[in-house]
Amino acid sequence: MFKFLEKEGAQVLVEPIGTWIMYMIHQAKQQIKDERGLDLIATNVPKWNLARVFGSHVETQQKLAKLTFAEAVFKREYHKLIDALGGIAHHLTDQYELQRLGHPFYNSRSGGGEGHLEVAKNIYYSNKDLCHMVLSLKPFGCMPSTQSDGAQSAVVSQYKDMIFLPVETSGEGDVNAHSRVQMALGEAKVRAKNEMKSALEKTGVTLEEVSEFASDHPEMQRPMYKFGHQKGVVGTAANFVLHAAERMKAERRALVSVH
Repeated sequence: MFKFLEKEGAQVLVEPIGTWIMYMIHQAKQQIKDERGLDLIATNVPKWNLARVFGSHVETQQKLAKLTFAEAVFKREYHKLIDALGGIAHHLTDQYELQRLGHPFYNSRSGGGEGHLEVAKNIYYSNKDLCHMVLSLKPFGCMPSTQSDGAQSAVVSQYKDMIFLPVETSGEGDVNAHSRVQMALGEAKVRAKNEMKSALEKTGVTLEEVSEFASDHPEMQRPMYKFGHQKGVVGTAANFVLHAAERMKAERRALVSVH
């Protein structure tokens, strides 16, 4: 499917496994918080038994501290690795932010599969101008996935500009799956083209000028070259045009000041 998407002109951003690991740690912490004090109730420990109550509280805090430490270490090391590789993947999304976004549509305490994560990521990436389209690609169907897809209908009805498509490759077949993706991708392409057109009109430059400027600056042709992400602009190409236009204006001002 990824090859098909790229052949159709899409830039694919695959969700890293690191998000799933952080989600598992987050869910474990939530479960510990939810079960706080239940061991005392199960064994009928009276409230005045301060030694047992305090011991239970300390045990809970120790578990949370260990998971919080693991969370912090994994996040730090992951970001160090990503930065060392030139930022080829995005930094991990805050799990509490994802929980806040997804919980109104899919109860965050409902386990199985990705739980609320799929719903939350759809909202997050669309609202943060990080993608034109979200494709939920699954090799097979399962109950959590079916529940999540059902919740997505409420999400899409609330966020009108969102393009979301769930695809189960085993049940769809290659031809049917590619056909469905192609239809949704067509709408995303239109948005990307309009975005590019707006970027060119806003900056007053042409694609030829941007291409020529990039040719004169070898660093801009490197795959790992970093440039900013403008609010409201999703596409990499449109953001590159805005960045290149800013550099072009800065160089012109520098030439004027020198003369």
